[in-house]
Formats: sequence, structure tokens, C-alpha cells
Amino acid sequence: MDISVVIITRNEAHIIGTTLKSLQGLTDDIIIVDSGSTDDTIAICRKFNATILEPGWNGYGPNKNKGIDAAKYDWILNLDADEAIDPELKRSIEQLQLQNKNEVFEMQFRNFFINKRIRYGEWGSDKHIRLFNRTAVKWNEAAVHENLTIVSSTIITELKGYILHHTVHSLAEYEQKTIAYAKLNAQKYFEQGKRQNLFRQYASPVFSFIQNYFFRLGFLDGKEGLLIARTTARYTFLKYAYLKELNAVTKPQ
Repeated sequence: MDISVVIITRNEAHIIGTTLKSLQGLTDDIIIVDSGSTDDTIAICRKFNATILEPGWNGYGPNKNKGIDAAKYDWILNLDADEAIDPELKRSIEQLQLQNKNEVFEMQFRNFFINKRIRYGEWGSDKHIRLFNRTAVKWNEAAVHENLTIVSSTIITELKGYILHHTVHSLAEYEQKTIAYAKLNAQKYFEQGKRQNLFRQYASPVFSFIQNYFFRLGFLDGKEGLLIARTTARYTFLKYAYLKELNAVTKPQ
């Protein structure tokens, strides 16, 4: 099938094999964009005959676009290293005709916290566009929280099946990811000229927790639902706190 798969990686040896196994038979072109892995990530990817790019870290959007540019085909299935596809989604993709470059394909997610599937809260009803034609669509250049550049006339089709997203494997990893994303987002805001807002810093985390834990029924996921809602609220607080630090060390012109 004339689809290329693009995956960005960094120290994903614990999960990348599962993701690549789920893609077997779907494509003959897998592009790995690695940003300095020190574990066995690259060695595992080579076992699956993937093409390896090692550009270093330039941000999520730029690194994904580097992979897209290196792909063999115009149709791109873009996955994260911890996103495997289930058999039903694989069949859905294989049955596509892929004739309209202005059509993109949205996929439902099943998100897992360690080994538990999360059914409610922020993670409960996740879906994202993951398959598109690179001649019509690419990622923007945002270093974090990147978005696809689609226009109002783009046709969005939802596929049957799921992406199995094993996003958290330990509490320590969850903590590290939270801090890393908060710092990246603070840097993004800083480069956009934004300044810390006290109301947002303190009110937004409260609203985030209430929305995800109560309104989106996160409490039904038990202790994991509580932890996710609390951590999402903390992330919201931290990104503004780090933004304040960045602005504080900037000397006035």
C-alpha cells in the first residue's frame, strides 16, 4: 500500500517494538526521526527495516515535517512512538482508496495509564487526524502542541478501529513528561511574547480539574482518574510559572 509511516522517537525502546509490530504488512516505508536516543530504540527500529533520521531535537512540528519530507509516498500515517494501531484500524486503512488529497482521516484513541484503559476525563474520548496527503497537509512548526495545517474545505473522515496509546508506563515517567511539556509550552509562549497572567496561572488549573474530574466523569476511572485530573491541573499551573521565570530573566530593551 502506498502509505509512509512517520514516527518521532527518543528513548522509546520499551514501546517502539509494539508500535512497529502493529504496522507489519501495511507499508514498506517507515521513517523514524530520532532526537538522540541513548537506549536500544534505533537498533529495534532497524530490525523492522525502518529508515532512520537523526536530526537532533528541533521541536515536535519541525521533526515530524523532516520525516514527512523524507517519506517515499505522499500519503502519511503519522504516529507517536507509543501509538500502536489495532487490527480493525489496520483493516480500515488497507481498504482506503486514497484518491482525494484534500481528504484527511481521523482516528479514535484508546488511552492507557500504565496498563489500565482510561475511559473518562480528558483522555476518555480522544481522536486525532493521523493520515493525510503531504502535498495538501503538513504540521506547523510549533515546538510543542503542534497542529496540522488544514483548510475549511478539507474533508475529515473518521475510520473504524483504534489507536492504542500507551502514554504512561510509570509514575516517574508521567512526572517527567508533565514538567517537560510545561517547560516547552512556556518557551513557546515566551517566544510569542506572552507574559504570565496571575488569573490564568491560578484559576485555570482549578477549572481544568473540575472540568476533567467532574464534568467529564474522570472520577469513574478511580485513582487513575484523580491522578490524571490533578496532574493536568498542575501542568497548567507549571507552564505559567515557568513563563514567569523566563520573563523575569529577560532584560528590558
